Amino acid sequence: MSIQPEGEDLRKAVKWISEERKYNPERKLRELIEEACLKFDLSPLDAEYLFNFMRRSPS
Repeated sequence: MSIQPEGEDLRKAVKWISEERKYNPERKLRELIEEACLKFDLSPLDAEYLFNFMRRSPS
């Protein structure tokens, strides 16, 4: 069983951030999350979730 974020926009954001980290490893996680929040219209609570989720996941 894997931990999946709820909501289609959060799933898209996780996928997008993962791809960005893969091709642009020099970009900071906070910067990517801020961009994802704008791109996918996420709330500040979603941003905090993304930060915690992505920080724990392997790059």
